[in-house]
Amino acid sequence: MHYVAIGDSFTEGVGDDLPGDRVRGWADLVAAGLAASGQEVWYANLAIRGRLIGPIIDEQLEPALALSPAPDLMTFVGGGNDMMRPGFDPARVLALTEQVVDRCAEVGTKLVVMSGGDPTVNLPRGQIVRSRADAFMIQMSAFIASHEHVTFVDNYSDVELRRREYWAEDRLHLNPLGHARVAARVLAALGVDTELPVAGNEASVNAGAIGEARYIARHVMPWIGRRLTGRSSGDGRVPKQPDWVKMEAAS
Repeated sequence: MHYVAIGDSFTEGVGDDLPGDRVRGWADLVAAGLAASGQEVWYANLAIRGRLIGPIIDEQLEPALALSPAPDLMTFVGGGNDMMRPGFDPARVLALTEQVVDRCAEVGTKLVVMSGGDPTVNLPRGQIVRSRADAFMIQMSAFIASHEHVTFVDNYSDVELRRREYWAEDRLHLNPLGHARVAARVLAALGVDTELPVAGNEASVNAGAIGEARYIARHVMPWIGRRLTGRSSGDGRVPKQPDWVKMEAAS
Protein backbone atom coordinates (compact mmCIF):
# COMPACT_ATOMS: atom_id res chain seq x y z
CA MET A 1 0.00 0.00 0.00
CA HIS A 2 1.12 3.55 -0.78
CA TYR A 3 -0.47 6.09 1.59
CA VAL A 4 -0.10 9.87 1.26
CA ALA A 5 -1.39 12.55 3.63
CA ILE A 6 -2.11 16.17 2.66
CA GLY A 7 -3.27 19.05 4.83
CA ASP A 8 -2.13 21.59 7.40
CA SER A 9 -0.58 21.44 10.91
CA PHE A 10 -3.11 18.83 12.03
CA THR A 11 -1.83 16.38 9.42
CA GLU A 12 1.80 17.48 9.65
CA GLY A 13 1.67 16.42 13.30
CA VAL A 14 2.21 19.67 15.21
CA GLY A 15 1.81 19.07 18.94
CA ASP A 16 3.29 15.58 18.79
CA ASP A 17 6.81 16.94 18.93
CA LEU A 18 10.07 15.06 18.52
CA PRO A 19 13.65 16.24 19.13
CA GLY A 20 15.26 18.41 16.49
CA ASP A 21 12.19 20.49 15.54
CA ARG A 22 10.51 17.39 14.16
CA VAL A 23 6.93 16.22 14.62
CA ARG A 24 5.21 12.85 14.36
CA GLY A 25 1.39 12.98 14.45
CA TRP A 26 -1.63 10.85 13.69
CA ALA A 27 -0.82 10.31 9.99
CA ASP A 28 2.55 8.76 10.87
CA LEU A 29 0.76 6.56 13.40
CA VAL A 30 -1.82 5.51 10.82
CA ALA A 31 0.95 4.46 8.44
CA ALA A 32 2.66 2.48 11.20
CA GLY A 33 -0.67 0.93 12.23
CA LEU A 34 -1.37 -0.18 8.67
CA ALA A 35 2.09 -1.77 8.56
CA ALA A 36 1.36 -3.53 11.85
CA SER A 37 -1.76 -5.06 10.29
CA GLY A 38 0.49 -7.10 8.00
CA GLN A 39 0.66 -4.86 4.95
CA GLU A 40 3.78 -3.48 3.31
CA VAL A 41 3.22 0.26 3.64
CA TRP A 42 4.97 3.13 1.90
CA TYR A 43 4.15 6.57 3.29
CA ALA A 44 4.46 10.23 2.26
CA ASN A 45 3.23 13.35 4.05
CA LEU A 46 3.03 16.65 2.16
CA ALA A 47 1.16 18.62 4.84
CA ILE A 48 2.51 22.00 5.96
CA ARG A 49 1.37 23.93 9.02
CA GLY A 50 -0.62 27.12 8.57
CA ARG A 51 -1.93 26.27 5.12
CA LEU A 52 -5.40 27.40 4.06
CA ILE A 53 -7.46 24.98 2.01
CA GLY A 54 -6.69 26.71 -1.30
CA PRO A 55 -2.91 26.35 -0.99
CA ILE A 56 -3.31 22.78 0.30
CA ILE A 57 -4.99 21.85 -2.96
CA ASP A 58 -2.83 24.06 -5.19
CA GLU A 59 0.47 22.92 -3.68
CA GLN A 60 -0.13 19.38 -2.41
CA LEU A 61 -2.89 17.56 -4.27
CA GLU A 62 -1.28 17.08 -7.67
CA PRO A 63 2.24 16.40 -6.29
CA ALA A 64 0.67 13.74 -4.06
CA LEU A 65 -1.13 12.09 -6.96
CA ALA A 66 2.02 12.35 -9.11
CA LEU A 67 4.11 10.27 -6.71
CA SER A 68 5.48 7.11 -8.32
CA PRO A 69 3.97 4.67 -7.86
CA ALA A 70 0.61 6.43 -7.49
CA PRO A 71 -0.98 6.40 -4.03
CA ASP A 72 -3.57 3.78 -3.15
CA LEU A 73 -4.80 5.82 -0.19
CA MET A 74 -4.98 9.54 0.60
CA THR A 75 -6.12 11.35 3.73
CA PHE A 76 -7.23 14.96 3.33
CA VAL A 77 -8.00 17.61 5.93
CA GLY A 78 -8.46 21.29 5.06
CA GLY A 79 -10.42 24.36 6.07
CA GLY A 80 -9.56 24.62 9.75
CA ASN A 81 -7.30 27.63 9.26
CA ASP A 82 -9.86 29.23 6.95
CA MET A 83 -12.51 28.88 9.65
CA MET A 84 -10.49 30.98 12.09
CA ARG A 85 -10.29 33.94 9.71
CA PRO A 86 -12.85 36.63 8.81
CA GLY A 87 -14.80 35.98 5.66
CA PHE A 88 -14.90 32.20 6.03
CA ASP A 89 -16.88 30.78 3.11
CA PRO A 90 -18.26 27.26 3.75
CA ALA A 91 -19.42 26.88 0.14
CA ARG A 92 -15.88 27.53 -1.11
CA VAL A 93 -14.39 24.98 1.30
CA LEU A 94 -16.87 22.34 0.18
CA ALA A 95 -16.28 23.15 -3.50
CA LEU A 96 -12.53 22.74 -3.03
CA THR A 97 -13.06 19.53 -1.08
CA GLU A 98 -15.09 18.24 -4.03
CA GLN A 99 -12.06 18.87 -6.26
CA VAL A 100 -10.06 16.47 -4.09
CA VAL A 101 -12.89 13.94 -4.18
CA ASP A 102 -13.18 14.14 -7.96
CA ARG A 103 -9.43 13.91 -8.64
CA CYS A 104 -9.01 10.89 -6.39
CA ALA A 105 -11.98 9.21 -8.07
CA GLU A 106 -10.44 9.91 -11.48
CA VAL A 107 -7.17 8.17 -10.66
CA GLY A 108 -8.61 5.43 -8.43
CA THR A 109 -7.09 6.58 -5.12
CA LYS A 110 -9.12 5.73 -2.03
CA LEU A 111 -9.88 8.96 -0.18
CA VAL A 112 -10.43 9.54 3.52
CA VAL A 113 -11.77 13.03 4.26
CA MET A 114 -11.38 14.12 7.86
CA SER A 115 -12.33 16.92 10.21
CA GLY A 116 -9.98 18.14 12.89
CA GLY A 117 -10.83 17.88 16.56
CA ASP A 118 -12.78 20.62 18.31
CA PRO A 119 -10.40 22.83 20.37
CA THR A 120 -12.89 25.61 21.02
CA VAL A 121 -13.79 24.64 24.61
CA ASN A 122 -10.33 25.75 25.75
CA LEU A 123 -9.74 28.70 23.38
CA PRO A 124 -10.33 32.37 24.25
CA ARG A 125 -13.59 33.40 22.55
CA GLY A 126 -13.79 29.87 21.24
CA GLN A 127 -17.58 29.99 21.08
CA ILE A 128 -17.36 32.24 18.03
CA VAL A 129 -15.40 29.60 16.11
CA ARG A 130 -17.57 26.84 17.59
CA SER A 131 -20.81 28.31 16.23
CA ARG A 132 -19.21 28.69 12.80
CA ALA A 133 -17.87 25.13 12.90
CA ASP A 134 -21.18 23.66 14.05
CA ALA A 135 -22.97 25.22 11.08
CA PHE A 136 -20.26 24.07 8.67
CA MET A 137 -20.34 20.48 9.93
CA ILE A 138 -24.05 20.28 9.12
CA GLN A 139 -23.16 21.16 5.53
CA MET A 140 -20.22 18.76 5.55
CA SER A 141 -22.48 15.92 6.69
CA ALA A 142 -24.80 16.57 3.75
CA PHE A 143 -21.80 16.71 1.41
CA ILE A 144 -20.47 13.36 2.64
CA ALA A 145 -23.92 11.79 2.36
CA SER A 146 -23.90 12.67 -1.35
CA HIS A 147 -20.45 11.10 -1.84
CA GLU A 148 -20.94 7.60 -0.48
CA HIS A 149 -17.64 6.30 -1.91
CA VAL A 150 -15.68 8.69 0.36
CA THR A 151 -14.72 7.58 3.87
CA PHE A 152 -15.30 10.34 6.43
CA VAL A 153 -13.69 10.46 9.87
CA ASP A 154 -15.48 13.08 11.99
CA ASN A 155 -13.08 14.03 14.76
CA TYR A 156 -14.91 17.30 15.40
CA SER A 157 -17.87 15.44 16.90
CA ASP A 158 -15.70 13.28 19.17
CA VAL A 159 -16.78 14.71 22.55
CA GLU A 160 -14.00 12.91 24.42
CA LEU A 161 -11.40 14.60 22.22
CA ARG A 162 -12.57 18.03 23.43
CA ARG A 163 -11.07 17.47 26.87
CA ARG A 164 -7.96 19.52 27.62
CA GLU A 165 -6.00 16.32 28.29
CA TYR A 166 -5.78 15.75 24.52
CA TRP A 167 -4.47 19.19 23.60
CA ALA A 168 -1.02 20.74 23.50
CA GLU A 169 0.05 23.80 25.46
CA ASP A 170 -1.12 26.13 22.68
CA ARG A 171 -4.67 24.63 23.01
CA LEU A 172 -4.99 24.63 19.23
CA HIS A 173 -3.05 21.47 18.34
CA LEU A 174 -3.39 17.96 19.65
CA ASN A 175 -0.77 16.55 22.01
CA PRO A 176 0.67 13.02 21.55
CA LEU A 177 -2.37 11.42 23.21
CA GLY A 178 -4.73 13.40 20.99
CA HIS A 179 -2.85 12.39 17.86
CA ALA A 180 -2.90 8.76 18.99
CA ARG A 181 -6.68 8.91 19.48
CA VAL A 182 -7.22 10.36 16.00
CA ALA A 183 -4.93 7.72 14.48
CA ALA A 184 -6.96 4.96 16.14
CA ARG A 185 -10.19 6.42 14.77
CA VAL A 186 -8.76 6.55 11.25
CA LEU A 187 -7.43 3.00 11.46
CA ALA A 188 -10.84 1.78 12.66
CA ALA A 189 -12.47 3.50 9.67
CA LEU A 190 -10.02 1.63 7.42
CA GLY A 191 -10.95 -1.69 8.99
CA VAL A 192 -7.91 -2.09 11.24
CA ASP A 193 -8.85 -3.12 14.77
CA THR A 194 -7.11 -0.60 17.05
CA GLU A 195 -7.52 0.23 20.73
CA LEU A 196 -8.90 3.75 21.21
CA PRO A 197 -6.73 5.77 23.63
CA VAL A 198 -8.62 7.45 26.46
CA ALA A 199 -7.30 10.03 28.93
CA GLY A 200 -7.48 9.40 32.64
CA ASN A 201 -10.20 10.80 34.86
CA GLU A 202 -8.04 13.38 36.64
CA ALA A 203 -9.60 16.83 36.62
CA SER A 204 -8.04 19.54 34.46
CA VAL A 205 -6.18 22.22 36.38
CA ASN A 206 -7.32 25.79 35.74
CA ALA A 207 -4.41 27.94 34.58
CA GLY A 208 -5.45 30.87 36.76
CA ALA A 209 -5.13 34.53 35.83
CA ILE A 210 -1.33 34.56 35.66
CA GLY A 211 -1.21 31.32 33.69
CA GLU A 212 -3.87 32.62 31.30
CA ALA A 213 -1.89 35.83 30.74
CA ARG A 214 1.24 33.82 29.99
CA TYR A 215 -0.71 31.62 27.56
CA ILE A 216 -2.05 34.67 25.72
CA ALA A 217 1.40 36.26 25.53
CA ARG A 218 3.11 33.08 24.35
CA HIS A 219 0.54 31.70 21.91
CA VAL A 220 -2.34 34.07 21.15
CA MET A 221 -0.44 37.31 20.53
CA PRO A 222 2.05 35.76 18.08
CA TRP A 223 -0.88 34.23 16.18
CA ILE A 224 -2.56 37.65 15.99
CA GLY A 225 0.73 39.20 14.89
CA ARG A 226 1.04 36.76 12.00
CA ARG A 227 -2.53 37.50 10.90
CA LEU A 228 -1.94 41.25 10.94
CA THR A 229 1.23 40.96 8.89
CA GLY A 230 0.03 38.29 6.48
CA ARG A 231 2.54 35.72 7.67
CA SER A 232 2.03 32.02 8.36
CA SER A 233 3.64 29.55 10.74
CA GLY A 234 4.42 27.47 7.66
CA ASP A 235 6.30 30.15 5.73
CA GLY A 236 9.57 28.72 4.44
CA ARG A 237 8.74 25.17 5.48
CA VAL A 238 8.73 22.16 3.17
CA PRO A 239 6.87 18.84 3.52
CA LYS A 240 8.44 16.59 6.14
CA GLN A 241 8.12 13.48 3.95
CA PRO A 242 7.73 14.44 0.27
CA ASP A 243 8.46 10.99 -1.18
CA TRP A 244 7.72 7.39 -0.31
CA VAL A 245 9.39 5.89 2.73
CA LYS A 246 8.81 2.32 3.86
CA MET A 247 7.10 2.21 7.26
CA GLU A 248 7.99 -0.07 10.13
CA ALA A 249 5.10 -1.62 12.05
CA ALA A 250 3.99 0.19 15.21
CA SER A 251 5.37 -1.44 18.33
